[in-house]
Amino acid sequence: MSNDLHTNQPGDQATQIKVDQHYDLIIIGTGSGNSIPGPEFDDQSIAIVEKGAFGGTCLNVGCIPTKMYVYAADVALEAQDSSRLSLDTSYKGVDWQDLQKRIFADRVDAIAEGGEAYRRGDETPNIDVYDQEAHFVAERTLKTGQGDEEKIISGDRIVIAAGARPNIPEVVENSGVPYETNETIMRLPEQPESLIVMGGGFIAMEFAHVFQALGTTTSIINRSPRVLRHLDEDLVQHFNEAIKPRFDLHLGHTVTKVEGDEQQVTVTLDDGSTVSAQKLLVATGRTPNGDRLNLDAAGIEMDGDRIKVDSYGRTTAEGVWALGDVSSPYQLKHVANAEMRAVRHNLLHPEDLKKMPHDYVPSAVFTHPQIATVGMTEQEAKDAGYPISVKIQKYGDVAFGWAMEDRTGIVKLIADRKSGKLLGAHFMGPQASSLIQQLITVMAFGLDVREVARDQYWIHPALPEVTENALLGLEFD
Repeated sequence: MSNDLHTNQPGDQATQIKVDQHYDLIIIGTGSGNSIPGPEFDDQSIAIVEKGAFGGTCLNVGCIPTKMYVYAADVALEAQDSSRLSLDTSYKGVDWQDLQKRIFADRVDAIAEGGEAYRRGDETPNIDVYDQEAHFVAERTLKTGQGDEEKIISGDRIVIAAGARPNIPEVVENSGVPYETNETIMRLPEQPESLIVMGGGFIAMEFAHVFQALGTTTSIINRSPRVLRHLDEDLVQHFNEAIKPRFDLHLGHTVTKVEGDEQQVTVTLDDGSTVSAQKLLVATGRTPNGDRLNLDAAGIEMDGDRIKVDSYGRTTAEGVWALGDVSSPYQLKHVANAEMRAVRHNLLHPEDLKKMPHDYVPSAVFTHPQIATVGMTEQEAKDAGYPISVKIQKYGDVAFGWAMEDRTGIVKLIADRKSGKLLGAHFMGPQASSLIQQLITVMAFGLDVREVARDQYWIHPALPEVTENALLGLEFD
């Protein structure tokens, strides 16, 4: 099916655009967006646009492969630090190629290829796949393509789930020096002997942990004097102290020059000092991809560097929705999935819209020590005017913490001392991302932590006792 669309170009000259194919729904991106078409959409014609591998950031270059590396790194680090448990173990190195094969060839790549084959196959006959980059040429109209053939497609409704990309500072981008990002470093043919990590956020600290634990000499350069500075102040202090023995730290400095080649990279800092390594990893955040879609042609506005959406996921253009990293304030896969479910409902039930689910959003940093957090920091709670109670509980003060000989783990809870409601929970230590789940439930369902602490069993001597003791340590009016 084709039709003609008239758009007004500069000078009020009407230009006719020939549309090659019209659809009921177009989805840009196959991360969380690929989960929208289910049986409820079988009666609709759908186009899916994906220029890269199916599955988006999480599957291919983010959550899943990185955590497979992280788990190996955790085991390697434990082997190196077993003397505290009266054990004599050692770490002799990693079979990098075999680890890489297990992660990508045996798992990730097979899933991505299978996902694309499914959408192209007979199982979803109402779906067409376009594999060229897309950008808007008019209202609800895109220029994209299949293989070498360019096409113009339009849709009654469009969902933009185009994700984000690594942010590259100009000093690196303009240098001409080879560098790695989260999208390339896991597929290096060989493990580097030395690595410079540029950045101090969660991506930087996860990869720094992975490579150092696996045997790479690792330097960290960050313009802030502290890494992970967005966390609660007590976790920031404890974490920055804990990492000092592991890394060559250059904090509070900016990079002024980058030189080198495939064999070695040297960066010059603002104090004139230099740092050299075999590879450079740039981990200075991620930029939403909305700026690559020619949004102005479709009447879609931006909010800073993100696509502007209302509380239901609608953009400023009628019939166009957005979700995930391209528009969300949270660049987290579980948030993108939750937003997808809301947008999917809204597409199917326009008379009963659901809001984007942004309450009590948790996050975790799979570095070492592991970190997980939900809700307010202590400072945020104070700024909001709450009368607060705060408790910091050490892992090492409970029985399972003794068994682990844990030296760094803490739990910090912030509660409203009048109502008993939990305002924030912050874990740093082993199993942090699992332990916090119980407190996410507490916050999501508005439970009184005074009852949570006393009106259920806590298995002794399991690690959740650190949560129990933290709850019991809160004081209330």
